[in-house]
Amino acid sequence: MPLPKQKKTMTVGAREANQHFSKMLREVELGTEVVITRNGKEIARLLPAAHLKDQKARQRAIEKMVAMMKKGLPIKPLGRRLTRDEMHEG
Repeated sequence: MPLPKQKKTMTVGAREANQHFSKMLREVELGTEVVITRNGKEIARLLPAAHLKDQKARQRAIEKMVAMMKKGLPIKPLGRRLTRDEMHEG
């Protein structure tokens, strides 16, 4: 099984970010996350746009799963224990 792709992160100060914005955008296009700091504190992140789409899709999936769990699934009493296969049928 292949290992998960390591996310590259680059940290720059606000002044450097201002002076080298085009260079940072190229890095982001290549998949690098850029963390911008001021006085040593993180103030912003530049992320590839695809990352945001993935996050939105993930959030929608989580919300759907939570709604399903709250609603529950109807289980008909069979008068016997369910088999493993029956419990995992979709």
